[in-house]
Amino acid sequence: MSDNRRDLLTLMPFAQTLGIELLAATPDEVRARLVWHERLCTAGGVLHGGALMALADSTGGLCAYLNLPDGASTTTIESKSNFLRAVGDAHVDAVSRPLQRGRRITVIETDLVDGDARLVARVMQSQLVLPPSVVGAIAAQKPSP
Repeated sequence: MSDNRRDLLTLMPFAQTLGIELLAATPDEVRARLVWHERLCTAGGVLHGGALMALADSTGGLCAYLNLPDGASTTTIESKSNFLRAVGDAHVDAVSRPLQRGRRITVIETDLVDGDARLVARVMQSQLVLPPSVVGAIAAQKPSP
């Protein structure tokens, strides 16, 4: 993995905990992979919907982040998932693309596909753009370690 992709992944510790691998990241498209593992499954050995949603939210949030003005940040304010098939082996790839890059809200669409390139889920999310002044205020409220 390139240093740039590794650096981007460090912004998302939860994505690292899940084992998400960042494959490519540009403002126009973010690609990532989640490998099937028993610890991420629900009954019947299929990937848990929450794991799939976390993959989509991670890539969608990163796509929004890559479209921000300097000093700004982002947070998910809405997410809708349509699950189309179960994943019982191999991996799931996520492809996130911006549909609307707004000053206050960015809309991202993410497709999740299985190892056979079949559509597993489609996720639409809205990301709030937090201006630098808000980011600074949030940072000032964090307790010291």
